[in-house]
Amino acid sequence: MSRHETLDGDHGRIKTRRYAAIHDVGWLQERHDWSGLAGVVVVESARELDGKNERETRFYITSLTAPAVTIGAMIRDHWVIENSLHWVMDMVFRDDECRVRTENAPANFVTLKQMANNLIRRAPGEDSQRLKRMTAAWDDDFLASLVVAP
Repeated sequence: MSRHETLDGDHGRIKTRRYAAIHDVGWLQERHDWSGLAGVVVVESARELDGKNERETRFYITSLTAPAVTIGAMIRDHWVIENSLHWVMDMVFRDDECRVRTENAPANFVTLKQMANNLIRRAPGEDSQRLKRMTAAWDDDFLASLVVAP
């Protein structure tokens, strides 16, 4: 139960993914007391870029009994969203450079940054999110327009 998918990606990359689902996981359920566990999905990825080959194998536990290809598509959809959010948070809010580390401060800070990101993303105009953020820091009227409900 696997599917082989080759994509001609951006920037001349060639990507290959293979999905396999293992639904006979009673031994794993007993060992780890995971009563809702229905399977393990294995994703093998390979990509070639500029003559360099990279391979990676990832394992996902799931409560779904769907075919590997279906779960593989769900995994891809999740990571597209996750990666784009992380990219925005790092590029616009410099998340990786943040040194907030004690008690509840990291979680609170992330929540505030995500709220700010949502407000900036809703703002009209063609400017980049980074420019809108900087404008909000410099222009009190623009900042007020971000937080006032439309």
